[in-house]
Amino acid sequence: MKRVNLHAADRTSCRKMCAAEPVWDAVVSGAEAYGHEKNLLLHAGPPFESIATISMPILNSACVAAVFEGLAEDFDTAEVMIRGGEIRLDAAQDSAVVTPLATVVSASMPLHRVRDRNYPGNLAYAPLNGGMRAPMRLGLRSTAVLDHLRWLNGSWAELLAGALDEPIPLLPIAAEALSRGDDCHGRTPAGTEILMARIGRGIAETDLDDDARDFRDNSPPLFLNPWMAASKCLMFAGDGIADSSFVTAAGGNGVDMGIQVAGLPGQWFRVPASPPQGRFDVELPAARALPAIGDSAVVEMLGLGAMALQFSPAQEKNFAEFLPKDYRERASSLLCGAHPGLGGLECPLGLSARAASAAGKGPLIGLGILDIAGEKGRLGGGIYDVPPAVFDAAVAALDD
Repeated sequence: MKRVNLHAADRTSCRKMCAAEPVWDAVVSGAEAYGHEKNLLLHAGPPFESIATISMPILNSACVAAVFEGLAEDFDTAEVMIRGGEIRLDAAQDSAVVTPLATVVSASMPLHRVRDRNYPGNLAYAPLNGGMRAPMRLGLRSTAVLDHLRWLNGSWAELLAGALDEPIPLLPIAAEALSRGDDCHGRTPAGTEILMARIGRGIAETDLDDDARDFRDNSPPLFLNPWMAASKCLMFAGDGIADSSFVTAAGGNGVDMGIQVAGLPGQWFRVPASPPQGRFDVELPAARALPAIGDSAVVEMLGLGAMALQFSPAQEKNFAEFLPKDYRERASSLLCGAHPGLGGLECPLGLSARAASAAGKGPLIGLGILDIAGEKGRLGGGIYDVPPAVFDAAVAALDD
């Protein structure tokens, strides 16, 4: 597949993206980040068309978030309040927040704040990663998830905030992680090791109890959430350019997959989502697979994750049977240019919706597969091939 020549506006967005330098500089609350009312909860992907269409994993997480926030005494009451409109849901990316899988963000939750050092007004946020215990991202409604959420956003968040003695540049960590076999989405142990070593300079071992030490040492995805915010921050750098089809938002809500483009800020384009193509780790029928979910799609639509499997042989092998034949060509065909912050790696970043529409093919996203019933959590993992129709819609709107 030949590379599509970029529209002038797309090139402008790409140049601005390549000048951006995202740094993690603070841990702040949701209220500080997006300033909305306490009864607003934020979820991945585009907004739901109506509360009747909400996917069960996000509803489950919203119930947990409502109890965590003190909006409801129990999960059942929370569901009644959500369905009745007393507790509102909205798309996280419309508030500059990115959240993985079924994680739901509330006003008092601590968030990573990532700032563009060269465009200080560009800020993006992500919740703390729940590691491998009972993480909210799996969309389960349980006291175990609630208890872990309270610990994560309590003592663990305090440790992180106290250890952040100066802003941490995230592009160099991503570059080193790629060189060590990460893809910066589905596989992040190297990135996590590098980040935790940097954070560790500000944490005395005496500050870590056995629980915190075990969580730090056995949570390989901890780098993902700040890197998601960094990906969003890089996208923001190219936003607001008239006529630009540079993708600035991307995610699934378990019902629809949606994007935004730089030339039409805040406008979602969406298509019905299908489940990722992959294998289950549990004995359940294929019909239990939830359609694509999560704002971690920003990582692939930036150009990493499943769009950079040449750096991660382990991920490439894991997904091999589900990858289209042209998967290696898509990066050179759809992405805009190399970022100097990645240290000379041949890794183009920045997705052009025009390029995807012209090619008739979208990017690939590596995703966890959740249970559509919201009962079993993660069922497995696979590849979601983003339909070109969503890029066609964005380009048609720009042409109008």
